[in-house]
Amino acid sequence: MIRVATIKDASRLAEIQIFSKRKAFRPIFQNDDVSFNEMSVLRLALYYQDVIGALDDIYVFDDGIVKGMMKLDCKNSIWELKELYVDPFFQGEGVGTKLMRHFLTTAKSHDVKEVYLWVLEENFAARKFYESHGYVYTGNKKEFSDSGKYLLNYALRLKATL
Repeated sequence: MIRVATIKDASRLAEIQIFSKRKAFRPIFQNDDVSFNEMSVLRLALYYQDVIGALDDIYVFDDGIVKGMMKLDCKNSIWELKELYVDPFFQGEGVGTKLMRHFLTTAKSHDVKEVYLWVLEENFAARKFYESHGYVYTGNKKEFSDSGKYLLNYALRLKATL
């Protein structure tokens, strides 16, 4: 089931996000100081728990275990998928696909005509996943945090529902 995240999910959200980022981004950035000192499960869990609004627009996949999460920006007529992470232990089981389908179905039901996201150029697994769901690279890119690494903009035009 996909549902809105609650304060009770704070520690699981932090685990999923930190471990997924370490797995995906450590080979790209090759910066163990960031991966293991700056990125902290406890620090992120406390943020989710203590900061008002930190859980806004976060949805989880929960089948008895919270296995994935996504953060959305649905404030404009073009929605952004800000984050989508699946716990590395459950990757390849369709959790990400279910989250993506929920996002796209919800966007269509709100008459959204286009959705977009940013993904690291060197994160080939994520790019392949998004492309498999119909996203197309727009040609726009921006440098990520003065790192010499680039984020690519992907978009998907949604068909009107009948």
